[in-house]
Amino acid sequence: MATPRPNNPGVRTVRIDAEHDGQRLDNFLLACFRQVPKARVYRSVRSGEVRVNKGRARQGYRLREGDMVRLPPLTQNISPARNTTPGADLTRVLSDAVLFEDDQLLVINKPSGLAVHGGSGQSHGLIESMRAIRPQQKFLELVHRLDRETSGVLMLAKRRAALVGLHAALRDGEVDKRYLTMLKGQWRGGGRRVDHALRRSAGRKGERMMLVDAAGRPSSTAFTPISTTTMVSLMRARPHTGRTHQIRVHAGAVQMPVAGDDRYGDREFNRELRKVGLNRLFLHASSLKFRHPSTEETIQVQAPLPDDLVRVAEQMGLTDADGRAFGRQQSGTAGHPDSNEGANE
Repeated sequence: MATPRPNNPGVRTVRIDAEHDGQRLDNFLLACFRQVPKARVYRSVRSGEVRVNKGRARQGYRLREGDMVRLPPLTQNISPARNTTPGADLTRVLSDAVLFEDDQLLVINKPSGLAVHGGSGQSHGLIESMRAIRPQQKFLELVHRLDRETSGVLMLAKRRAALVGLHAALRDGEVDKRYLTMLKGQWRGGGRRVDHALRRSAGRKGERMMLVDAAGRPSSTAFTPISTTTMVSLMRARPHTGRTHQIRVHAGAVQMPVAGDDRYGDREFNRELRKVGLNRLFLHASSLKFRHPSTEETIQVQAPLPDDLVRVAEQMGLTDADGRAFGRQQSGTAGHPDSNEGANE
């Protein structure tokens, strides 16, 4: 079954094929109605407008090959003023940000300041922009996420089978993710793991927050120092679990918050860093290592530290892993930069 086009008017009934077997109903619907507000899509399930095999179904229902899904004309609720087409500058940036691509996967170097999904004041995020840039791509979904202010390596799936396979690899801890971050203070000793359970909470303004809580979900991050001064430390962070804001919360838990973090960080520290040009979160997804879901080949993708963060690191007297002033590395699939990680992980 080709993904239904949202501009087709009227009620439609579609048959689920092997490509969509096992997919959650809500995710299937969100792909069908990409420009419809999520709340409207979920309401259509709760109200019974969407039917599976002529009956009601929960949003988490796993579709099966052969299921008949009734799709209501939700496109009538789209505001004509809503614009999901990225501008010329963003189109150029994203087109130039491709680090790896084949018929299954697309790996890009996400710029800081761009949310992975539209919303929160943005009419379009990275995934909506990529779909607009590549209208011929029938299936394009995020494999994982990065915070809006975090830059670096991000995977998108071009086939549902690849999406399912990589989700399984993430759950099983088979995807090696590494970040570069600058922390407040001088790191003492070598690499070590920070193990603090985390739970979700809400901040004073209703924003999403994560708190250290023994009753929360087990969470673990390995930190390895690259370069330190008395004021700051350039660190490599490897999350062994995938909790929201995990690196930022774990850094704060050891009294060394991430530079530029306006949610879990140190305001006075951030104010001083703005004087040397740091105007965002110093957190960059520098590399990914994973097994290709189809070929089982080991894929290693790197994204160099962005120029703005390189300049800040130099201003703070930090050096790269070889003790040299920062240079520009070539991004790509050759060589994993973190293969000699500290034994304490």
